[in-house]
Amino acid sequence: MRRVLRAHGLALAFTALLVLALVGEAFAGHADYNDQAGDAGFPLLTMAQYLSSSSFAADVAENWQSEYLQFTLYILLTVWLVQRGSPESKPFAKAGRESDEDQLLGAHTTPESPRWARVGGWRTRVFSHSLGLVMGLVFLGAWSAQFVAGRASYNADQLKDLQDPLGWGQYLAAPDFWNRTLQNWQSEFLAVGSMVVLSIYLRERGSPESKPVGAAHGTTGEEG
Repeated sequence: MRRVLRAHGLALAFTALLVLALVGEAFAGHADYNDQAGDAGFPLLTMAQYLSSSSFAADVAENWQSEYLQFTLYILLTVWLVQRGSPESKPFAKAGRESDEDQLLGAHTTPESPRWARVGGWRTRVFSHSLGLVMGLVFLGAWSAQFVAGRASYNADQLKDLQDPLGWGQYLAAPDFWNRTLQNWQSEFLAVGSMVVLSIYLRERGSPESKPVGAAHGTTGEEG
């Protein structure tokens, strides 16, 4: 067990943090929803009802989609774009798709290379872009879930206020949808941009997200 924890500690730690954050969000969101419903004279929800509500689904999905958008863009943009001095960037000479030798493809594969990297053809082409594809698909799925749940939550509020619900096209153009979306996107872009720039000048000893403490500020693509 100790060996498993050591080998998978990072994934396990973030999984535990995710569960704790979701539980905290569920309790806080449930309490907030019932506070507002009680003040307005509407029926209160049990925890089970709240967890299956469009309000909770929209809140979760809008955060997930922005996170996956952040990583999808970061994965794709860092293929071609570089930042002098940042460990989050490749060295200038490696900008682009890189050679088969650099990527351990074709004659440069090893016995330990993943099977789809060794077989060639369409499977190797797909595997060569699998990370960006999967992250992009998860983003689109989470964004679609936000759209569906957000519309249901918005229309529930509309009906409570005795106003007409919005159709799919109307909600797509509604300020509520884009406010939910863009307030998350801007925070993700700020966080990634800050990390790229701050890691040029600041260090965290032992972290692969940082350069070695003694590395020059202009050193690019080197991790500590």
